[in-house]
Amino acid sequence: MNNTFETFKPNSSLIKPYVDYYYLDIKPDNETSEFQCFPHFNNTVSLYKSHIQKEKGHVVFDESAHALQIFTPIREKVLHIIQSGKVHRIVIVFHPLGIQQFYRPLNFADYITDFEFFSQQELNTLFSSEDPETFTNLLDSYLEKRFKSFENVILEQSIQYIFSQCDDFTVSQLSDSLGISRQHLNRNFQAHLGVSVKKFHEIVLFRKTINEKLFENPHRNFTELAHEFNYNDQSHFNKAYKNFTENSPKSFFDKGTILGNQDTFWCLQP
Repeated sequence: MNNTFETFKPNSSLIKPYVDYYYLDIKPDNETSEFQCFPHFNNTVSLYKSHIQKEKGHVVFDESAHALQIFTPIREKVLHIIQSGKVHRIVIVFHPLGIQQFYRPLNFADYITDFEFFSQQELNTLFSSEDPETFTNLLDSYLEKRFKSFENVILEQSIQYIFSQCDDFTVSQLSDSLGISRQHLNRNFQAHLGVSVKKFHEIVLFRKTINEKLFENPHRNFTELAHEFNYNDQSHFNKAYKNFTENSPKSFFDKGTILGNQDTFWCLQP
């Protein structure tokens, strides 16, 4: 098999509201690959066919190893990944509050590497499939078996509010509209999303600017982008990108690469 990076949308109507997309990352002749992933409001479960985790962010192929299952929560900083040896990886990208519909309890404070998201038999079947339709339907069916509705009205309304009002938003306005204290609101976000309300909003705003620049209007300059999304000024916009990407906006977009057909945008290291 050649190097592959493909994205797939779920087919199941039950799964679609909670899973943004799946992707397949295969590098059969890989020696070492390095890349940077940037903050996102989605979180992921990554399944490596035969790997061990050497340290946080560094996975190593080991023919004798079982599948490695890693949960990556919403994060505030750049995630540096190193893959040593050949790679066969399947990733599920969940919408906010998506993973809670299938797995709990989970700790959203950091990586989770000791949770069995799928059985060994399910993983063996997944890793033996190379057909996109089969692969997608398998993931759909495995998640459907685990579905158990999770409801949190405060978070559901908050997330909807942030996405709709993201360029004109304050935490106080949100807490007032819900009739709850900022402290109670933040406790809900930290417990179920792993970040504060303010940080979640900042990440949503950041990702919206990326989507606008990459997919909606690539010719828009950064001054216009900063103004459209109500950053205080160009300096504030630059500071947000420096914080989330370790780069200026120009450097970030120049270095990044779109992978697949969704919003995966990584900085691949030479």
